[in-house]
Amino acid sequence: MIDLHCHLLPGIDDGSKNMENSLAMARVAVDDGITHAVMTPHIHPGRWDNTTAIIAEHSRQFTQALRQHNINLTIGFAAEVRLSDLIFQQLERGDIPFLGHLDGFQIMLLEFPHSHIIPGSEKLVAWLIRNNIRPVIAHPERNKEIMSAPERLQPFLDQGCFAQVTAGSLSGRFGENARRAALYFIDHNQADFIASDAHNLSSRPPAIAEAEAIVAARLGQEVARKLVFDTPWQLAASQFENAING
Repeated sequence: MIDLHCHLLPGIDDGSKNMENSLAMARVAVDDGITHAVMTPHIHPGRWDNTTAIIAEHSRQFTQALRQHNINLTIGFAAEVRLSDLIFQQLERGDIPFLGHLDGFQIMLLEFPHSHIIPGSEKLVAWLIRNNIRPVIAHPERNKEIMSAPERLQPFLDQGCFAQVTAGSLSGRFGENARRAALYFIDHNQADFIASDAHNLSSRPPAIAEAEAIVAARLGQEVARKLVFDTPWQLAASQFENAING
């Protein structure tokens, strides 16, 4: 499996706090069946002021540590970008790393606030798409406004956005309302891939297999494989130099 949204890099945001913890999380990911993962630390102005250069250096150090400890996890890097009007300047400076490239678009992991959809979000997304940047909406099932009415994601899908559902939402880690919304997106073919959004070893581990099994039981193994392998590979192929064995 391929994990396109996780917070394993040490000391860079609210995910792993140190290298020891990062390595332990990587071992859990590998044991779960994850072979490739894109590190996506937060870019959230005023809270986590990460940039492409900062994330690249942390990823380089983590790659070295993975090799030194013989942990067979191949990593790339991007970022989980909080939606704000500062995105224009961040892009101009080259401060936002992308998940990958597809059909002439750069693919950006975009995070809404958890409480609501900011007025004007559709206009910002339209601007991104006009500028050949295609957003992936991170964990829409955990946004309270969308959670209460999943159809509120539809305008963003109609514009061309992808959607990423969190594995833990499907297994109930984020509560019943998030689980129902996640299942809505899965059942309506509105989720493009499942990712762990891992932050720690306890409440938010780097695990996808349980969610894959839930989808397989509900919609079949072919659909499940598409969500945890085929589409993630399609979106992030440029991240990985080595061939992936399915």
